[in-house]
Order: sequence, then structure tokens, then C-alpha cells
Amino acid sequence: MPTYVVEPDGNGGRRHWVAAAVFVALSIVLLQLPSGRQQQIASVLRATVLRPFVLTQEALAATRLRATESARLRAVLDSVVATSMASTTLGEENRRLRGLLSLSPRLGPSWIAASVIRAGTAGSESTFQLDVGSNDGVEVNAPVVTRAGLIGLVREVEAESALGMDWSNPEFRASAMSADGLTYGMIETERGDFREQDRLQFNGTAFHTDLPPGTYVLSSGLGVIPRGIPIGRIVGVAEEEEGWRRSYWLEPMVQPGSITHVLVATRPRSLPDDVSTAWPPDSVVTVPEMLEMEAQRLDSLAIFRDSIAELLEIVRRRAAEGATEGNGGRP
Repeated sequence: MPTYVVEPDGNGGRRHWVAAAVFVALSIVLLQLPSGRQQQIASVLRATVLRPFVLTQEALAATRLRATESARLRAVLDSVVATSMASTTLGEENRRLRGLLSLSPRLGPSWIAASVIRAGTAGSESTFQLDVGSNDGVEVNAPVVTRAGLIGLVREVEAESALGMDWSNPEFRASAMSADGLTYGMIETERGDFREQDRLQFNGTAFHTDLPPGTYVLSSGLGVIPRGIPIGRIVGVAEEEEGWRRSYWLEPMVQPGSITHVLVATRPRSLPDDVSTAWPPDSVVTVPEMLEMEAQRLDSLAIFRDSIAELLEIVRRRAAEGATEGNGGRP
């Protein structure tokens, strides 16, 4: 087999030298021309011979600009998503605090704000810790409320803390009445197998009275709890003894497990007998209504997140299209 030999490239070398000489000569001629003429020739060259190179340069510049815009938009959208996720919990916290702020002036200076701490240990399911105590004027049997209504009573008091029980505690009792003040009875708790199954009963009401579902039940003022604090809303008859009494199931105004901030009465013996003006009828909101409003808020957040996801997808496609154009149409 003959050995492969590279032929001398004499002709090719000569062509390169001739081309270089021609370009040098043209450059010298162009430098001698007037400035206006040079600009005309440059425009013609850009529109003809250099047109592919100019288009490539423009495509590269546009790609770099799109990449910069995409990165900036992605950073902004990521920040918006993170803020939206973080604001869900903060928004709920702010909503409850705003509720307490609106309630506090109506109740007066005898009520102070407190944070609720759940122990989370066995046997403490119906109790809560407060970060206020006797130094703040809190006493045993002081009522504890939220914007929605009564949550429970204080059981034990120390200098800087207090232990309370909510309405799901078997020992909880409260004298109550219908919103029109015509039917009186006692609030008691029926424990369920699970915390979510705890129920309130409005017991000892006269048999001749009939309270339809939806009737609000308030504290009656007979005892340590002032009159007019919302407790629950009737959902149906629990028990009745012919000619003697009826008992009703109540839908509680407050779900104890979700409470983080409350108002606690100080020096309960000096409280006004009636605080019903702090809960005007148009401000009383039941648990289902609160849940419905919360569901609507979460739906709005979900729609907002979906819109952000679609916008991120558009940004991603634009960046991919820009990269493809910058590569001359090659993927």
C-alpha cells in the first residue's frame, strides 16, 4: 500500500498572500477617500457582505438581554412566591391580632392581652398556659375571650403566668342564655373520643321554649362571667324530657386548639355586669363562617400561586427561545 503523502500547498499559500495584498490595498484606498464616501461604502458593506455577521451580533445581544431579563424576573418572582408562602401564617396571625385590637377598646382597660401556650402533654388537652399572672391583676376564674367569644376560665394563677381551662374541659361550666334573654340554662361539655369530637350542650332550658337552629347563646352574667359574651350557636336538640326540660347542641364560637392570642379579665370581681356591647350582633362570627372566609382566602392565594407558576413557565420558554436564536436556530 503506497504511503500517504501531503502535497505541497503552494497554490493555496500564494492565494492567501494575494488576498491579503488585495485587502491591504483596498484599505489604503479607502483611507484616502473623503469621510462621507467612506460612510457610504461602510453602509453598503454592512447591508450586503457583512449582513449575516451583523444579524448574528444582534441575535447574540438580544439573547444576552433576554437572559438578563429572565434572570431578573425569575429572582423577582421567586421573591414574591417566598413572600406569599411566608405571609400565609403571618396573615392569619395579623388577622387574629386585629380582631383583638378591635375588641379591646370595646371591653375597656380591665382586659389585657395575653399569649396562649399549649403544653402538648398527656392530660393537658383542655388546658392552656398564659404569659400573664397575678402581677398583671389576673385572678382565678377570670374569663378568657377572643374576638369570636368565650374560650374558657383561669384555674390557677402565679406571679407571671396563669393556667386556664377551655370549654372542652369536663369541669367547665357557664351560666348562659339565648340572645334575646328569654331562655336560660347551663353550658356543659360532652367529651368525644377525639378532641375534634368535643361538644357543647346548653342544658336545663324550660321545655315550653323552643330555640331554633342558628340561635346564638351568650353568657348570662349569673356567676363569674359577665353577661353578653358569645359562647355558641344552636345546631339542634340534644335531649328533651316531656313537660320538663330540653337540651341543645351548640356549635362553639371558638375552637380552642387554634387560639394563640386572647384577652384576659383583670380583677374579675370589678368587671361590669354586662359586656354585650363589645360583641354587637353584626360582628358575631361562628366557626363555620370563619372557616368559609379562610377557605376563600386560601383559594385566592392558590389562584395567585398558579398565576405566578404560569408566569415562570412563560419566562422559562422565553429564555429557551432566546438561547435557540443565539445558536443560529440549532437547539
